[in-house]
Amino acid sequence: MMMIMPNTVVIFTDLDGTLLDPFSYSWEAAQPALTLIKKKAVPLVICSSKTRAEIETIRNSLDNHDPLICENGGGIFIPKTYFDFSFTFHKETAYYEIIELGTPYAQLRKVLCTVAQQTGIELKGFGDFSVDEITAQTGLPIEAAQLAKQREYDEPFVLIGSEDQGKRVLQLITQWGLHWTKGSRYYHLTGSNDKGKAVKLLVNLFKQKHGKVITIGLGDSLNDLPMLQVVDYPILVQKPGGQYEESVRLSGLLKVQGVGPEGWRTAVLKLLASVGN
Repeated sequence: MMMIMPNTVVIFTDLDGTLLDPFSYSWEAAQPALTLIKKKAVPLVICSSKTRAEIETIRNSLDNHDPLICENGGGIFIPKTYFDFSFTFHKETAYYEIIELGTPYAQLRKVLCTVAQQTGIELKGFGDFSVDEITAQTGLPIEAAQLAKQREYDEPFVLIGSEDQGKRVLQLITQWGLHWTKGSRYYHLTGSNDKGKAVKLLVNLFKQKHGKVITIGLGDSLNDLPMLQVVDYPILVQKPGGQYEESVRLSGLLKVQGVGPEGWRTAVLKLLASVGN
């Protein structure tokens, strides 16, 4: 029989370098915590820079049926009937009601190309890379790299140039009214969306359903900071080599030992033992 936690806890997690190993993309080290989450019926919301197509594949493998947040908060995909009340959304599919916070991908691509022309600096995004190039850069299998190119709200890119040239590119992106952040491997060009805005909106829906909720957020990079800022328990896992992302600074931040899914497991097991009883 499924055990329901007296306190409603919701977990929001990044994927690459957090729940997923930064090199093998495996979540095996986190399995004990994932098993406990399933046993206690804790909602586990994936909140990643990955595309919806990528996240859906991972959700299926995890037997996860909770909402997902893709492409740095660009889209919130909520399975139909997940919430037993109506709420505002922008479009729907046969399976999802979708809240869109991001800028259309074609517009992001146009600005990235314009900034490259204005500065003469080499900027290459996923729209420029072949599937083979993405595989070589990330270590993803061909099938996963194909899913990574199915972008809707976020353009990962590499910036080849000096520090001053990089600052110029990022300044121009801002002048165009867009935003940038940094993930485990790439810079990301986005609209005004971020993980925090999407998480905050989804938390409000969980509160409407359950009343008081306790939120946990886990990440490893700068693009996770907005998410960590809006949860009750913000957790930062270690990067390869054992260091933490220096740019993630936040009052109350819990830094756990363990790279990626190892730190993820440790933090989740400890927190569910303390806040979930």
